Amino acid sequence: MSVAEVARRIRDGELSPREAVESYLQRIDQRDGSLNAYIAVRAEQAPAEADRVPDGPLRGVPVAIKDVIDVAGMATTAGSKILANDVAARDATCVERLRQAGAVVLGKLNTHEFAFGASTTSPHFGAAHNPWALDRICGGSSGGSGAAAAADLAAGTLGTDTAGSIRIPACFCGVTGLRPTTGRVPTAGVVPVSWSLDTVGPIARSAEDCALLLSVLTGEPLELAEGVGGLRIGVVDELFRRADPTVAARAAEAVEELRGLGATVESVEVPLLEEAGTINQLLMLPEAAEVHLPWLRTRLADYGDDVRARLLAGLLMPATAHVTGLRARRWYLGELMKLFERVDVLAAPEMPIVPPRIGDNEVEINGERMPYRLALIPFNSPWSLPGLPVVSAPAGFVDGLPVGLALVGRPRDEQTILQAAHAFQRATDWHERRPPILSGEKREPIPGRG
Repeated sequence: MSVAEVARRIRDGELSPREAVESYLQRIDQRDGSLNAYIAVRAEQAPAEADRVPDGPLRGVPVAIKDVIDVAGMATTAGSKILANDVAARDATCVERLRQAGAVVLGKLNTHEFAFGASTTSPHFGAAHNPWALDRICGGSSGGSGAAAAADLAAGTLGTDTAGSIRIPACFCGVTGLRPTTGRVPTAGVVPVSWSLDTVGPIARSAEDCALLLSVLTGEPLELAEGVGGLRIGVVDELFRRADPTVAARAAEAVEELRGLGATVESVEVPLLEEAGTINQLLMLPEAAEVHLPWLRTRLADYGDDVRARLLAGLLMPATAHVTGLRARRWYLGELMKLFERVDVLAAPEMPIVPPRIGDNEVEINGERMPYRLALIPFNSPWSLPGLPVVSAPAGFVDGLPVGLALVGRPRDEQTILQAAHAFQRATDWHERRPPILSGEKREPIPGRG
């Protein structure tokens, strides 16, 4: 069930909070053995808490939290060996707000080690498996959040996004993810990756769910009106050309659906699209190294190979790199805002590929082989760098694997992109498709809509 549906059924007396929580715990017990979406489950605490939840918009709604976000009384492992026993004394601000709205926390979700990677294949807690194909990754670093949302192991989940970590798993798992504007949701109580880029946001079934969760996380009401008449969409043609043609085709069909609903569409050129990834690294790598400096000195061997290498790269960067990155980001945002004078939303394929197999470090796009992580950077960094809000909406399938459409908005204009995604989802059913693991049926390619 979706967040909105669970909330409605509890509000109407069709379901009690305890019944909702126990049904999700049962599914976790049945399904998570093959998915590894959860690091820890509150099997005893959650039902007891469901009996005394406060009245609010999320009363009794079962949610799950990425394990870089503090939940009081639980270890915040960050998918690492170093923090495996680091028990939180209090809830992170975002979790506190969910609880105040009546939500019940089911447990903590798997993540790439220290949220510093794009596959959620922790050497310490194991890989999260994609519900659409168990040999595929969920993406990262909020891979457990994407898997849990897709496999109906929580009504809604929280993830974090520094350079794509909400959008990648939402796309790869066929669910909806929202990267809010940087700074829109408090990050107190969240293990940091990069202080100037980190943000917290929801991964759930629909844009409606993400809007409901965002309104609770920010304390600001958000109503989704119907329709996109008059909405101006700028299509980032360069990213369509860079994506695998079959993936780009599904995203292009989604844009045409929005055009048919009344939006106007034009091609746009994003300035410094190629350089945005480099600028992003100038900020993220040294900021991450600063966070980890004490552990790099004392526990270097306890990191996974990929995370250790990236942290050491940040440690070796000169101070001038960070200063250059800060100046370049300010200029880049100014240029993007000029573009947003012409359009209201930017549209692109969310990812250039379908989810790779677990263990594949290289992917092929348009006949060129490249490192998996580097293939994703042009599709994430142009929006992470300036801190823009982005929705990843399911937009179809390629060989039975999900693909997504990215809708990018102006700073703090989550309303517009969520409204566009909501209109798209009212006209299509991609977000309602559920992976075969839910019914045990054999996975088959899912045809596109006619």
